[in-house]
Amino acid sequence: MKLKFNIEGKNTHNVGYRVLLVNRALSLGANNFNVFNTFIGDVQMVIAIIEADDEIIEEFKAFIHTTGPKDAEVESINIEEYKNSIPPIERCMQAFQMEQWGKGISILSKWLDKQDSKLELLN
Repeated sequence: MKLKFNIEGKNTHNVGYRVLLVNRALSLGANNFNVFNTFIGDVQMVIAIIEADDEIIEEFKAFIHTTGPKDAEVESINIEEYKNSIPPIERCMQAFQMEQWGKGISILSKWLDKQDSKLELLN
């Protein structure tokens, strides 16, 4: 079974939703899963797609309806059948890794600039 979950709300981005969902999919044993942030107009949306056995899908569905990040503000959760292919869950995890590297590189660059300027003051 393949399903697509559309989680809409005022605050669904940058609250840990994607990590929460990928960790749950992993713990349930789903092999094919993806999750990403998007916007529909001004509304934040998290979209998760999963392919798994019916039992795993039902557990994931129950989890989505009962659990969310502490700071999330969800207005609606819509579920629909999904017909396209769903990548292996490892690809989703690799995308997270690359996103975090992208954030980390700019932070490290700023940190190094500050360090260089402080070293110049010492010399």
